[in-house]
Amino acid sequence: SIYGWRGAEVGNILRFEKDFPGAKVVRLERNYRSTPHILGAASGLIEKNEGRLGKTLWTEENDGDPVVVRGVWDGDEEARVIGDEIESLHRGGHKLNEIAVLVRAGFQTREFEERLITLGVPYRVVGGQRFYERQEIRDAIAYLRVIAQPADDLAFERIVNLPKRGLGDATMQAVHLHARARGLPLVAAAREICGTDELKPKARQTLTQLIGDFDRWRGLVSVTDHIDVVKTVLDESGYTDMWRESKAPEAQGRLENLKEMVVALEDFDNLAGFLEHVSLVMENEENATDDKVSLMTLHGAKGLEFETVFLPGWEEGLFPHQRALDEGGLAALEEERRLAYVGLTRARKRAAISFAANRRVYGQWQTALPSRFVEELPGDNISRQQEQGLYAGSGYGGLGNGGYDGGTAFPGALRRGGPRASRFAGGGNAGGGDWRAAARDSTGDGLTVGTRVFHQKFGYGRIKAKDGDKLEIDFEKAGTKKVMGSFVESVS
Repeated sequence: SIYGWRGAEVGNILRFEKDFPGAKVVRLERNYRSTPHILGAASGLIEKNEGRLGKTLWTEENDGDPVVVRGVWDGDEEARVIGDEIESLHRGGHKLNEIAVLVRAGFQTREFEERLITLGVPYRVVGGQRFYERQEIRDAIAYLRVIAQPADDLAFERIVNLPKRGLGDATMQAVHLHARARGLPLVAAAREICGTDELKPKARQTLTQLIGDFDRWRGLVSVTDHIDVVKTVLDESGYTDMWRESKAPEAQGRLENLKEMVVALEDFDNLAGFLEHVSLVMENEENATDDKVSLMTLHGAKGLEFETVFLPGWEEGLFPHQRALDEGGLAALEEERRLAYVGLTRARKRAAISFAANRRVYGQWQTALPSRFVEELPGDNISRQQEQGLYAGSGYGGLGNGGYDGGTAFPGALRRGGPRASRFAGGGNAGGGDWRAAARDSTGDGLTVGTRVFHQKFGYGRIKAKDGDKLEIDFEKAGTKKVMGSFVESVS
């Protein structure tokens, strides 16, 4: 059941005929929404689930276009490609409110929001807030503003007792009175009042420590990478731990959003540039028009339909979501597959799935593998498109043409291939055959457990375990990572 997270159990349906002998099953198989290609792709995917009552969807619609399955270099490229296609569709006369971007997790909307803002394309986040309007992002930004702009009283008030520090109304009232009397910003007033006996000893000690923390963090800005500064602030302030220890159902999503904010910082040279960007984004008030692209999670898309649907982030660990698999095993995998089915069948005319070869996670680049759901899609209903050289030298998808520089200093390097003008390596079945099978066939290279290897991003390490082309490697500096064998090279 796609409502398993609400307590629904698909077993109730599967047992129905047994629990109620003589019951008649009526299969509602005719579909009035999607094209045959979309239905074929969705049906071929959901057939992999064992816990279901089988049915074959059909429609009298024309075949339409195959479902596009696209591989890109990274998340930024994914957002650019989808944003540009949305703009092109709009210029071609398609209404924006007939276009949706459906993501597995809320944090994924950030890159698409920023791309659509850049293009001037109106959008709405359905069932949630825009990325920089979310509570945890506003809180984190407030910490950073106090560091960069100590006179920002609103920012200081927002986080002075977040997480709870025992600084109550009486303490803040005393700080406000001193600030008004001396004509000072709240941070400066707090610093002065901590040198007096105006506050209770415990409150004075806590406030003194907080002001000292801000002074120390501010000192890091000029000598430390701004990304590391933000990580330090979130950790040392206790803000990350507050959500990590929270039992609230939305806590995990808030942590993912904080990690995505750290990813966003990599696009800027310094903290000031990032804060200026956030201010500009926040000033970009929601357009009054009703014609807007819809950004939402797959869970939020149930029951809706659009002419065109983009489905980004179809990668192992993201979709199916690793946390769901860890907690629920096979049952959770089938739940994730049902969610993929829901996403595909939201589309009436066009559906495009995409995955990235690389993702930034909390400031660190990680190699990403296409979702197992991509492999499960029937070839007759899809059109595969990938950047040239995306999995260069790996044999993955047969796209190792021209993207790998044999003279590179990094063995097994995954390199961006070809000029941007040649973005995709044609259509069709991209080299033919099963992408994963192609990868597995390329591993006759002596990579065995215990072998010392080199990876472009993670450096040197030793193989701990091997499953086909997937390796689990204990890297000397990066720790244990799972990577594709075609991206490493054995070293002496």
